[in-house]
Amino acid sequence: MKLIALIAVSLTGAILIYGTADMPDWGDPGSPASLHVSPRYIEKSVEETQVPNIVTSVLADYRGYDTLGETTVIFTAGIACILLIRRFGR
Repeated sequence: MKLIALIAVSLTGAILIYGTADMPDWGDPGSPASLHVSPRYIEKSVEETQVPNIVTSVLADYRGYDTLGETTVIFTAGIACILLIRRFGR
């Protein structure tokens, strides 16, 4: 059983490493995110959201539901940790 688990983990790791081969380098100015996504946020965020801070406008307006989901996951994990660590009685 441990051999099957080792093979599954190794295969998954190899697939993940293979999948990162086509990713652009970190901070590459020629990456799709730098050429298409970032300029649009920089040009249109103040106009569309009326928020002068671009980071705030992206997190609160463009990705509001995503940020809410991340907050919910962290809150749920915290509650689960509290429930697991608490003591009953003396």
